Amino acid sequence: MKEYLEATEIIDWKHPTVLELAKNLASKHQTPEAIAKACFEWVRDEIYHSCDYQMNPVTCKASDVLKYKTGYCYAKSHLLAALLRANGIPAGFCYQRLSIDDHGEPYSLHGFNAIYLPKIGWYRVDARGNRPDINAQFIPPQEQLAYKNQLSGEAEFENIFSEPLSVVVEALMAYSTWNEMLNHLPDVSLATFDKYGLILKVPAS
Repeated sequence: MKEYLEATEIIDWKHPTVLELAKNLASKHQTPEAIAKACFEWVRDEIYHSCDYQMNPVTCKASDVLKYKTGYCYAKSHLLAALLRANGIPAGFCYQRLSIDDHGEPYSLHGFNAIYLPKIGWYRVDARGNRPDINAQFIPPQEQLAYKNQLSGEAEFENIFSEPLSVVVEALMAYSTWNEMLNHLPDVSLATFDKYGLILKVPAS
């Protein structure tokens, strides 16, 4: 589990403001599950999704997501992982491939988290931020993510990465405004996903 607890340039959980928030969120709770839920709900509800709220700048590093209180789904997953790791809770990164407009092409990756909970193992959560058509919750062992795959070009990957995908980090670093980023969302085609080590999740029958 060591790699899912590490501080990195992007998941910079040792940054003073990230550490302070992590400790404050944990202070009212006793169990890893309760602490994880508090961290998840805080990022989901208090960090504004950059596109939903048309907010700049585009953030990537956990400490920057906290500083500017905004981020795309990927960036919000970076902050959630940092808060969890600061509290000794292993956290990783998961991805889906989704239609941007729900009608087919173009597609983009969507990023969220997996948290290791002692009683159930890995549990996936999506802190991208709720709205009338999205209702992501923390109700283990049941998963309630933001999106379900519905179209043939969409996909869910079963990997739990200890670091964000390079294609995601590169996109976040390349653009500074929410609308630039919206026009250049990172994607991995279904013909090339294996180059990134992505493993397709087979739907339960």
